[in-house]
Amino acid sequence: MKTSVHITDNYIINPTNPLTVNLIGAGGTGSQMLTALARINYALLHLDHPGLSVTVYDDDRITEANIGRQLFSESEIGLHKSVTLVNRYNVFFGTNWKAKARRFGNDLYDIDSYRANIHISCVDTAKSRFEISELLYEMNLSKRYNRDQPLYWLDLGNSKDTGQAILSTIANIRQPESEKFTTVSNLPFITEMFRDELEQADKSDNTPSCSLAEALTQQDLFINPAIAILGGELLWQLFREGMIFNRGAFIHLKNFRTQPIKLS
Repeated sequence: MKTSVHITDNYIINPTNPLTVNLIGAGGTGSQMLTALARINYALLHLDHPGLSVTVYDDDRITEANIGRQLFSESEIGLHKSVTLVNRYNVFFGTNWKAKARRFGNDLYDIDSYRANIHISCVDTAKSRFEISELLYEMNLSKRYNRDQPLYWLDLGNSKDTGQAILSTIANIRQPESEKFTTVSNLPFITEMFRDELEQADKSDNTPSCSLAEALTQQDLFINPAIAILGGELLWQLFREGMIFNRGAFIHLKNFRTQPIKLS
């Protein structure tokens, strides 16, 4: 039996311009994922790749409960998370990335403004994931073949000490013929794979925490960077290797267990 593999879309490997990336959410996981994207971008530029052009969407402001678990300081309380992070990394890495201090998809009538090659969701609720999936579905229906053609959706999510990183294709990715592997062109959305589980999870309490101590009862201190590392490695394999044999992974941080999600 041949091993299943997904071959990266050719435009990801040989783009004519920097790859466009929408990072949706700049909180616990999103702030860590932006760090991973900055490191990936720096590495790609030194490999003669055009790199990444990232836009961060988040309308949330920094609170005292965010300090310590998320990458913010006390002097930044009250500022927008997206703007604060993007300004920081633009100065540190010399990038020209953008911040949108609003929810992703608020202006659904202007779908073209949301187009990007890669979408990365770091959101707290199943409702937000379903909204994102609907928007990406609409983008795919209104195909316009240009440099911002939507190709991949990477979803990062977690509970207290468990989480997942799952990559999906927004459309079928053309695969080359292979005698060695079984190529997989379509990776279903997380909202299709785990619809029932997501709908059940959305009934839980998502009330914002008022302090770091309270926040740590809901999400462990290191679960967010652990999920971001999984997501970063998955994207890095997509860029660097040109193929992936796993579309993501589940992690149980308390038990130090990581379970890959095989292609099928």
